[in-house]
Amino acid sequence: MALNAHLETLKRKHQAMSDAVENAQRAPGVDDLEVATMKKEKLRLKEEIARLSS
Repeated sequence: MALNAHLETLKRKHQAMSDAVENAQRAPGVDDLEVATMKKEKLRLKEEIARLSS
């Protein structure tokens, strides 16, 4: 049960990061480095979700 709860938390964080990346890309004046950092975090979450799901 704890693993499922952890996976759900990771999925929510991944979705929130996805939304944040989309918003940052639409906003004028957002630093490209900041967007790249956010994308890396999103990818790290996705990889952890995949690793725990298998």
